[in-house]
Amino acid sequence: MQFNLETHPHEYTIRAYAAGQITVTLPWNAHDTAPEALDAIGPGPHGTRVKQEVITGSVIVTPTHLLRNWPPRSVPELEAGHMQALLELQPEVVLLGSGARLLWPAPDVLAPLLEAGIGYEVMDTAAACRTYNILMGDGRRVAAALCMI
Repeated sequence: MQFNLETHPHEYTIRAYAAGQITVTLPWNAHDTAPEALDAIGPGPHGTRVKQEVITGSVIVTPTHLLRNWPPRSVPELEAGHMQALLELQPEVVLLGSGARLLWPAPDVLAPLLEAGIGYEVMDTAAACRTYNILMGDGRRVAAALCMI
């Protein structure tokens, strides 16, 4: 399912979601993306070309960061220590994508976010991807933490 045709050339957007993968549009100035990591340069709106990457593992996406290989593969594997990567990014809200269906982590897992005053929402991964794009497009400091997609 493709989410958006609009591109934000200097930000990471989630372009599409399918079972087991997401496609992320990469900023043209992405210094942390090796050329071999690019899966495609696809068509964008109005005939433009966009760099994109297909991701099949757990990931954290913000408008300015793409943290591949986030360790927890599923919600049951989440630990409070996994929230440290999110705390370092200083988002105002975290969208936790739990996979194909909604699963809530244990309360102590999300405690570091609460203690830091960071809001969060838990939802299935498809909903987290859609919500991320909306909030990112509104200029919010949002992070999507997506467990094994």
